[in-house]
Amino acid sequence: MCNPGYHVYRHCTEYTSTTCAPCPQSSYTEAHNGLESCRTCAVCDSSAGVRVKKNCTNISDTLCEPLEGHYCTDPIKDDCQGAVKHTKCKPGQYIKLPGSASSDTVCSDCSSDTYSDGSFTSCIPHTQCRPGYDVVRPGSSASDTECQTISTVLKKYKATILFLQV
Repeated sequence: MCNPGYHVYRHCTEYTSTTCAPCPQSSYTEAHNGLESCRTCAVCDSSAGVRVKKNCTNISDTLCEPLEGHYCTDPIKDDCQGAVKHTKCKPGQYIKLPGSASSDTVCSDCSSDTYSDGSFTSCIPHTQCRPGYDVVRPGSSASDTECQTISTVLKKYKATILFLQV
């Protein structure tokens, strides 16, 4: 048997003991072994949504973790073999729970009289137009109420009437 970080170079015989050799670069063995070659180190592939968490050594494999803005979909112990981007909440939804390295973002719908563009951590109540202002566009679950002074609204209204009369 060879120690971790080594592999069998020559097996023992009746007259000689086992000869061990160190694992070459980018390979490893984690435990005492009788392997004739070391295991190849894993590669953290960014196209799989992961990056290196811990580099490979002669006694341990590479450990991967999700890229920023991703969560692990294929965890094995402390390693992550694949990850996907966090869900982006849609307009009309808020971020109920932000995504982490191990879980996706949780979105929830805004209730009536509130809105979110999808990036808010809570829904915001619609603006109530102040006295002297009129609602130009009512609020929706994805946008706030738009208010404008009554005089501005009247000017636009009069200009439209004059245009239509001509």
